[in-house]
Amino acid sequence: QLRRAIEECKRVILALPEHSERQKDAVVRLIHLRLKLQELKDPAEDEPNIRVVLEHRFYKEKSKSVKQMCDKCSTIIWGLIQTWYTCTGCYYRCHSKCLPLVSRPCVRAQVSHQAEYQLSICPESGLDSQDYRCAECRAPISLRGGPSEARQCDYTGLYYCSSCHWNDLAVVPARAIHNWDFEPRKVSRCSMRYLALMVSRPVLKLKEINPLLFNYVEELVEIR
Repeated sequence: QLRRAIEECKRVILALPEHSERQKDAVVRLIHLRLKLQELKDPAEDEPNIRVVLEHRFYKEKSKSVKQMCDKCSTIIWGLIQTWYTCTGCYYRCHSKCLPLVSRPCVRAQVSHQAEYQLSICPESGLDSQDYRCAECRAPISLRGGPSEARQCDYTGLYYCSSCHWNDLAVVPARAIHNWDFEPRKVSRCSMRYLALMVSRPVLKLKEINPLLFNYVEELVEIR
C-alpha cells in the first residue's frame, strides 16, 4: 500500500504546476511516505534497548524529537517514525540502521584511558600522509571541493570528509597555551566531543608548558 501511495504521489507531483504550493505539499508527503516505508524495512521494535559498539554504550531513544542529526550519515533523525540510539558516554547519535556502520570509537573511553591534549598548534602532515582519505571513516577526499571536500581539523591537523567534519567551532587548547588565543576554530566532530569532555579536567601544567605566559597575562599572575 505504501509503495502504491508513493507511485501515486510521484504522478501527482509531475502533473501539478511547477513550484506551486500544492506541488511542494505533495513533495513533503512523498518524503514522509518514503521514510515510513524505510522504517517498516528496519527491525525497529525488535531491537534491544542497549547496544555496545566500539566502546559506545548505545541506548534506544524514546524521544520523538525531529531536530537531531545522525553522526554517521549526517541526515535528520525523524524521531516520529525512525528508531535511533544515543551513546551515554559521548552522546554520539545515529539511526538504528547506521549502528553497524559506526567507525568512530567512543570518545569518553579515550578520555578515560588517555586524558591529555594535543599541544602542537594544528600539526598538519598533509593529505598524502592520509592516502587522500578521511582520517576517521577513510572515505576518499580532496582539496578541490565538491561532495568529497577535505576539511581540516584545527585541533588534530588531520583532514576529514564532510560527514565527519561539520565545521563545528571550538577553542583549541594549544593556541590558548602558546598564544593566549581563545578564538574558536573549525574542528572535526570527534575533536569537538573530545574537547567538550576534557574541558573541566585539570590536566594542563601551565608553569611547565609555557612559564613565560605568566609574564604577559595579568590574570595568570593573580592566580599564581
